[in-house]
Amino acid sequence: MSVRVVDDAGGFQDAARLLVDFNAEYGDPAPEAGWLAGHLGRLVASGDTSVLLVAGGGSARGVAVLRFRISTWSADTEAYLAEFSVQPGHRGRGIGTAFLEGVIEHARGRGATYLDLNTSEDDEAARHVYEKRGFDCHEGRGSGPRALYYELELA
Repeated sequence: MSVRVVDDAGGFQDAARLLVDFNAEYGDPAPEAGWLAGHLGRLVASGDTSVLLVAGGGSARGVAVLRFRISTWSADTEAYLAEFSVQPGHRGRGIGTAFLEGVIEHARGRGATYLDLNTSEDDEAARHVYEKRGFDCHEGRGSGPRALYYELELA
């Protein structure tokens, strides 16, 4: 198994296909994979995004999208794990845990000192992977109340 940073059209196509498949798995809408591949390339070219793939047996098994920003409270770089998925048939084999470790190392390599993400409460498999690695869903790093994620459509 290997983790690679995507920087070519074929990699963006693989990433887009995996992201579209992931959304379909949960009944969520997604754009057409060809458009998404081009969009991922534009995001990466902007400098604030990384797309990573984990492969095994010669084909992509999972995808991650990291978005980088400067902290509000310091000059440190923070990373937001916008997307993280391993194909259903490859879950439960340690691929997600190893992939997450590669994603974290990539974020550190880009200077990030903080990484955040969100997931649904009912996605127990994802929560297990994140919590196993030390992610916490409480304000104040475990000592505070449960953290909540809110969203609002503006368009």
